[in-house]
Amino acid sequence: MRSRSIRAAIFVGVALVSATLGYCSSAQAQVPAAAQQHRALLVRTANATWGLGAPVAVFAAQVHQESAWKPEAVSNVGARGLAQFMPSTASWWCELNKLAPADCQPHNAAWALRALVGYDKYLYDRTPARYAPYDRMWVALRGYNGGLGHWQREAAVSGAAQPTRQQVDQACGKARRAAVYCRENLGYPQRILVDLQPRYLSWGPGL
Repeated sequence: MRSRSIRAAIFVGVALVSATLGYCSSAQAQVPAAAQQHRALLVRTANATWGLGAPVAVFAAQVHQESAWKPEAVSNVGARGLAQFMPSTASWWCELNKLAPADCQPHNAAWALRALVGYDKYLYDRTPARYAPYDRMWVALRGYNGGLGHWQREAAVSGAAQPTRQQVDQACGKARRAAVYCRENLGYPQRILVDLQPRYLSWGPGL
């Protein structure tokens, strides 16, 4: 009886390992082939901006969401490059970082990855320090997608002195942002952190 129990335990253990490996293989298979040529650059850029332990998997998932790793991408509203910066946002970012207009190149992969990682850090540093890193990144991603000012105004009207991330999410559309935009804005961090991030955990740390 004991022998049978041991064999059963071994079988279950092997099955769990196989399932995990199968999941990882399946997740990685969903990474576009075009992503691989940018992997080393993204890792270097993330570590240079955020330090060792930078959430590389989050940034990779964000690029996946924004442009599917296509440097030439242009959205129907004019957002450009891997990071999908609008021209006005790109100009503001370049001015903030004292870059000459000629060096402001959204379609250049190196520029785009530096801009995405740097802008995420800019936004993250302006999220509530009392939040856990995951929630801070959630807020930063909402800011990247729809403007941090909207999030801050919704936090102010949430009804709580120190609202949680979830309470501010529930207040979406109750300040200046039209409620029609909330589905996209709330879905953006969900898609990156929950749906896409697991595909890129082999690239580096996640949240």
